[in-house]
Amino acid sequence: MTTARLLLALGLAFVGQLASGTADEPDSVPAPERIRVSEGGSRFLAGDRPFVPWGFNYDHDRDGRLIEDYWHEEWPTVREDFAEMRQLGANVVRVHLQLGRFMETAERPNAENLARLKDLLALARENDLRLDLTGLGCYHKADVPAWYDALPETERWAVQGRFWSAVAKTCAHDPTVFCYDLMNEPLAAGGVRDDWLGGAFAGKHFVQFLSLDPADRDRGAIARDWIRAMTAAIRRHDAETLITLGLIAHPPKNPGAFAGITPEIAAAELDFICVHIYPESGKLDDALAMVSGFAKSKPVVIEETFPLKCSAEELGTFIERSAVHADGWIGFYWGATPEELAERDDLGAALTRSWLKLFAEGPPSRSVPAPGPARE
Repeated sequence: MTTARLLLALGLAFVGQLASGTADEPDSVPAPERIRVSEGGSRFLAGDRPFVPWGFNYDHDRDGRLIEDYWHEEWPTVREDFAEMRQLGANVVRVHLQLGRFMETAERPNAENLARLKDLLALARENDLRLDLTGLGCYHKADVPAWYDALPETERWAVQGRFWSAVAKTCAHDPTVFCYDLMNEPLAAGGVRDDWLGGAFAGKHFVQFLSLDPADRDRGAIARDWIRAMTAAIRRHDAETLITLGLIAHPPKNPGAFAGITPEIAAAELDFICVHIYPESGKLDDALAMVSGFAKSKPVVIEETFPLKCSAEELGTFIERSAVHADGWIGFYWGATPEELAERDDLGAALTRSWLKLFAEGPPSRSVPAPGPARE
């Protein structure tokens, strides 16, 4: 740990006590104003003030571990990382919750991890951060319960609903939660399959299928029924927090069609739309076309972006130009500060440092979409 991180850890000791339940929560930390969508769906509001989501995916640490892998034994690390994200200018942190860590059986949620989730809400509030809670993760295939994978579709959906019911019950009435993201990049199968998970990327399975057999249903019907089932599970306990879904954003000519979740379905069923876009060098117009394809009657958040296939400068141009359609942007933070990354001599560190430098400049000044044809 560098000297800067050590001082930061010491300075956050009291915050850590609050988050772990070992100190009384002060009355001086009021609840934030709940984020809502403005009338007509043109933007986000915190009370009567515009709110522009600008934040990080905190999906794993620098060693590839998921948050549930270390948030019990290494809570000080989580505290440090949240403080660092806030110092970089974030107002939203997207956290990915694994189903296998929150459901012990098909019927019984994991009380210990739900309690830790409550701690995370307190930690976010102390750092003036909102949480994008993305659920139902099965990122590490080895951690997916065998009983869960063996369930038929109807019973699998029922377990997913119980997951969301438990999370919503834990978080209900807390405006620290910006939104519930039902699942990362779900797909409705176009044919018969034998595996619920898509292929792995960097050792993680980020894509899931909602069905293994369409059984004469079209993809849109499967997606719509599933979204309604998950939304109903949440609304039994939480009638206010926004609900969204992290969508793969291509192809631009027919966005969402192959996934079964088109912009029209998303706009009709969700409070706002999230898309995941990694612009390619020299093809920024293609990436911008993807964004425009999802700009319907609801706000659009680019929930995942990073200079994975382009330079940080090009990503900055993409973000600036996408503000015609987009209402928020969420990149990535993996627990290493720009100062720590500067001490490393590898391409990954240089790439991430260039991204964090860009992020620290803040969101586009023109963050509210222009009037006229920008939205349908």
